[in-house]
Amino acid sequence: MAVPPPLAVKRETPGVEITRRLLQYLLSGDLTPGQRIPSERALAEALDVGRSTLREAIKSLSLLGLLEQRVGDGTYLSRSSSDLLPQVIEWGLLLGEQRLEDLLEARWYLEVQLAGWAAQRRSPEQLERLREITERMRAAGNDFDAYVQADIEFHLLLAEASGNSVLGNMLINVRSLLQAWASRVIHRAGETESSLAMHEPILAAVEKGDAKAARAAMEAHMERAERRLKASMPHNA
Repeated sequence: MAVPPPLAVKRETPGVEITRRLLQYLLSGDLTPGQRIPSERALAEALDVGRSTLREAIKSLSLLGLLEQRVGDGTYLSRSSSDLLPQVIEWGLLLGEQRLEDLLEARWYLEVQLAGWAAQRRSPEQLERLREITERMRAAGNDFDAYVQADIEFHLLLAEASGNSVLGNMLINVRSLLQAWASRVIHRAGETESSLAMHEPILAAVEKGDAKAARAAMEAHMERAERRLKASMPHNA
């Protein structure tokens, strides 16, 4: 019997390698959550890499919620990084801008489909919980953290109401990542009203049991959320 050829080992791109090295530095224990990291120049010298490559690594970790860039004040290790890291590592999402683009695309299709099923399959009790969560979002006002928490609960409840446990669990497994993204967008916007206005048509469609309208409303929400997330990234700040 012929011996199969050995599996090819896929080499990491320089960008992914630098991202991993930067992550190792962040996890070295020298930094604590909420602490400012060294300047781009200092990091580039310490890691012996070009600044453009380092910039892309910082961008990847910022999009994952591990780093937070404050305009005019440097880059900080996120206070929520300890909660987020296990899931980031588990999903293997560290690395590279293309994988992040792939995740955004996957989330778009996942959420749109789940919303349509939720409109068809939600129970009266689930519908009432969706209404209550929407009211919490409305009442949150400028309490951005409270709004983000309710926002994520809204999406996870839609996943539950879809009745598809496999796809629903996929969304649950990236809950911390979704929360990091939502928090970035809301804090950057400085208001919650426009985000709430994107959720209300989804709720209305689910109330009516209109799967087509629910998918359309979620599609509009995902497109806008993705645009705002990308606009909030460091290279656009």
